[in-house]
Amino acid sequence: MINYRVHILFRFLLPASLLLLGVLTGLLTGCKKEDPAGLPSLVTLPVRDISSSLAKSGGDITDDGGTEIESRGLVWGTLQNPSLDENVGSTSEGRGSGEFISTMSGLAPETTYYVRAYATNGAGTAYGNQEHFTTTPFDPDEGTVTDAEGNTYRTVIIGEQVWMAENLRTGFYRNGNPIAYPGEDNNAWFNNTTGAYAWYDNDISNKYLYGALYNWHAVNNPNGLCPPGWRVPSNEDWSVLIDYLVDQDEEVTKDNVAAMLKSCRQVNSPLGGDCETTQHPRWDSNPAHYGTDDFGFSALPGGFRYSDGRYSNIGSYAGWWTSTRYVAGYAWSREMYQFTSHIGNFFDYAPNGYSVRCVQDLQ
Repeated sequence: MINYRVHILFRFLLPASLLLLGVLTGLLTGCKKEDPAGLPSLVTLPVRDISSSLAKSGGDITDDGGTEIESRGLVWGTLQNPSLDENVGSTSEGRGSGEFISTMSGLAPETTYYVRAYATNGAGTAYGNQEHFTTTPFDPDEGTVTDAEGNTYRTVIIGEQVWMAENLRTGFYRNGNPIAYPGEDNNAWFNNTTGAYAWYDNDISNKYLYGALYNWHAVNNPNGLCPPGWRVPSNEDWSVLIDYLVDQDEEVTKDNVAAMLKSCRQVNSPLGGDCETTQHPRWDSNPAHYGTDDFGFSALPGGFRYSDGRYSNIGSYAGWWTSTRYVAGYAWSREMYQFTSHIGNFFDYAPNGYSVRCVQDLQ
């Protein structure tokens, strides 16, 4: 027979022992180190829509490695295994897992390229499988022009004018001299009087999405900003373009003509298909003032840089310098906006940074 006192003691000690064991187990579990984050897992999508200067690919991030994907996109080059450190070009397609599509632009005709998707999380950058493709031969009907840096641009014929269908993205003048790049040095940007350029937010991935932003001193530099046989359009050149478009259709006016020139790439574009996209480059959503890109001009909203170095309005504003001076320190620009289909015409401060389109000099 169990002693009564021993029985009572056992009844109280057993729960206390179990409680102590639970506390110790909890402490040990709490002290266990979490598994470190790993690199993402992803695949590179097949290349499609290949032309002499453009191609599309993308990636599918199947595993984020345990932490948020901070950036993703494509890298490509003429050598195998391109990376963010060694490439001819790259894109940036925001954050998050899943599938994304990118457009590779500025490609050379009849050239073999290698491309890989990339994804970066807290543990580092991982790359997908390598794909390769060869651009098509130059098509005279498609039209291209190459700048001093080797960037190739699509061109379009509108009326009696020939325009670049992309924003200029060169870091060199026509004669091969480099254009100043102040980068994050806002004082150097403001004080430059000989010519300077910038990538929006000082992010070089915007080079292939929206082109460069130039101050007007670069436009006015005697070394020449556009390729040989091309020039920065005057304010009058833009007026000729607009008048031609308005004359084509009685329903087109100076209040809605921008829709014919805007790229159809837009968030929630009513046109659907490839026009409806959230991936840059594209316009922010607007159901009434979306682009139809009737002539292939493909105007895109590269934003601008203030004279004090700040950046603003990528996705909602497109501004281009003209070669026409207003008064000392100011020049005329042409502008498009997300919220209207009118093309603005303003004089702007020369140290500001705007996009540039070149027009062929047929004189």
